[in-house]
Amino acid sequence: MLPQRTRCLSSKILKTQSLHRLPQAAFSTTSRRNGYDDTIQNLRIGANTRVIFQGFTGKLATANAKESIEWGTNVVGGVKPGGSGEHLGLPVLPSVRAAMEQLKPDVTGIYVAAHQAAAAIEEAVEAEVPLIVAVAEHIPLHDIMRIHSMLQSQSKSRLVGANAPGIISAIGRCRVGFQPLPTFSPGHIGIVAKSGTLSYETVGSLTRSGLGQSLCIAVGGDVIAGTNFVDALKVFEQDEDTEAIILVGEVGGTTEEEAAEWIKDYKKRVKNPKPIAAVVGGFQAVPGKVMGHAGAWTGLGEGTAESKYKALESVGVTMVDHPAKFGGVMKSILAKSGRDVRKIEQSAAQAQQRRSYHTSRSSHRPLASSAVSTPFQQKRGLHLTPDQSSTLLKTYNIDITDPPQSPPSTHYIGISPARSARSPSIIAAPTANPSHLHHRVRRFPFDYRAGPTPEAIRAAIAHLQLDALPPKAAAQTTALIKNLWALYRDKEAIDAHVSLALSPIEDALHVYNPYLVFDDAAFKSNKRHADLHALRDTSLIPAVELEAEESGIVYHTLPSPASSPQPKNLIGTLVNGAGLAMNVNDVLALRLLPSTTSANFLDTGGKATARTIATSFKLILADPRVSVVFVNIFGGLTLGDMIAEGIVLAFREVGVRKPVVVRIKGTNEVEGRRILREAGLPIEAFDGFEEAVGRVGELAAEAAAVVAEGEGE
Repeated sequence: MLPQRTRCLSSKILKTQSLHRLPQAAFSTTSRRNGYDDTIQNLRIGANTRVIFQGFTGKLATANAKESIEWGTNVVGGVKPGGSGEHLGLPVLPSVRAAMEQLKPDVTGIYVAAHQAAAAIEEAVEAEVPLIVAVAEHIPLHDIMRIHSMLQSQSKSRLVGANAPGIISAIGRCRVGFQPLPTFSPGHIGIVAKSGTLSYETVGSLTRSGLGQSLCIAVGGDVIAGTNFVDALKVFEQDEDTEAIILVGEVGGTTEEEAAEWIKDYKKRVKNPKPIAAVVGGFQAVPGKVMGHAGAWTGLGEGTAESKYKALESVGVTMVDHPAKFGGVMKSILAKSGRDVRKIEQSAAQAQQRRSYHTSRSSHRPLASSAVSTPFQQKRGLHLTPDQSSTLLKTYNIDITDPPQSPPSTHYIGISPARSARSPSIIAAPTANPSHLHHRVRRFPFDYRAGPTPEAIRAAIAHLQLDALPPKAAAQTTALIKNLWALYRDKEAIDAHVSLALSPIEDALHVYNPYLVFDDAAFKSNKRHADLHALRDTSLIPAVELEAEESGIVYHTLPSPASSPQPKNLIGTLVNGAGLAMNVNDVLALRLLPSTTSANFLDTGGKATARTIATSFKLILADPRVSVVFVNIFGGLTLGDMIAEGIVLAFREVGVRKPVVVRIKGTNEVEGRRILREAGLPIEAFDGFEEAVGRVGELAAEAAAVVAEGEGE
């Protein structure tokens, strides 16, 4: 049931409530356990939360601060290195430490470019800012691992991000991020999400339904996140304003499975647990490809979208296939839990008049099973050829040999990120057989700044089943791990793996099949390792993907359905945001004809321009399989009017001859729809996702009928 103070919510009570729920001490008390987990409650932001901006006088921070202040966020100033004076009528300080002393902020929002972001985060940690929100994408992985090495040794600062749209309290009107504010409304549903655009879809559905949101935490789509699903769940469990919870997951990492384990325990120990629902994106993800988000790939030992879905479903989480369904679903599961839905709606309505969103209706259908195999080699960043890898490894005293003929046993060893531990790890398996490797691999984390400990090395060797090695081979194995780590750290690798085989004659190890991947963000954002990245062989990359990359677009061609190896009626998709792009592909595969699915994955990126959209149309229409184009935009940083201008530009320059269905929501959506309406183009525009998908299906079916008729003549 709603707490007494929330049942009689009014505007005045709402403000008092939000002030009450965030005592200053919640941000400054140091736990005796002295650990990063003790900072979880710093996520409880609200009306009295004091916010500063790093990069305060920059264009992006200025625009964001103005919006947030007008919405009600308590912005108290900002930082410009070496600067002073005022900006937006608020004080500008020369350092974060000075800001902490004079402004006493609870949260800092970091609005600087990727190459400056790591230093800005470190400065905030050293100044002991309670909550640090990093929105920049393309921060190098090794910078993030070094920052987490710092964070794990303290108990005052908590990080949200990086590559995250941020955190927002709709009840407390506190935004630290770039979420589309008109979409949000005060209410009682807590949300934690990897994907920004999918979280906006979720928020929009709740606002249309009248439930609203309490606290929304977007953890970001990077390989390693400062805050994970379990952290958020712990906050929602204790938050009196949160009556139910939504998880928005996607392929990559294990945070969804860890959340399922937490929920299982939560339901055992709590008499009337809060209802929980979820969506998972990535069922149609291309094996081995990074699906837009830097962390959206399935690593060794990590689950697929299907296994994540099943893990959550198995502990009683209500699953949906698209966030547009959350409004109705949350009402249903709230009622089943015995909570008074009417009072929850009235409470939210008293806080803010319900917005004029179109309410869509849809039936509940289970997600289709994933049709893709489980990948483990991701294709983000720089991949070296075997010869290039051998040459580089030799400089680290690692000699690569040809794979041995019929060895008695093989093993797998390397250095790889441990996402849950927020650190690098030794990755090991007692077999190098690809068919068994995925299920037998284990990670042995260690601190980034300290390197592999003797204990971690011994544990990894034991898991390799090589702890009884002769002295020569044992020394070789230990040296190999240390040398791999040296290469991994020096060259900023994402993965550095090799296979091993023991030679019983020589009592020595043979090292073969190197797999090296290096972080492209280290080069693209910070211009590090230029000589290494100059080795990239672009002839191995499809031309369409290279063209997309040059325009800041992530594009992958999806395979044709097995039932129709040469189809002529696939859907070309143009979406902003990796999570939303994955989910659109999932929904189309589930709801349309078996022979009709998406032709591509296309994420325009968060800063799409009209030119980006025109280029996206060119890429999509170059695929002869495409019969319909579906544009689905839910803008945060992406502007709806800019998308509309890009569509108009595409019609003029590219010559669009296929039916186009457009749905634009979020930032500047009204202006975007006006531009499309006045352009006089053959575009079918929709407000709701369900209606848009329905029309895409109808057009695809019509195209299929035309193809069938032509083939029958």
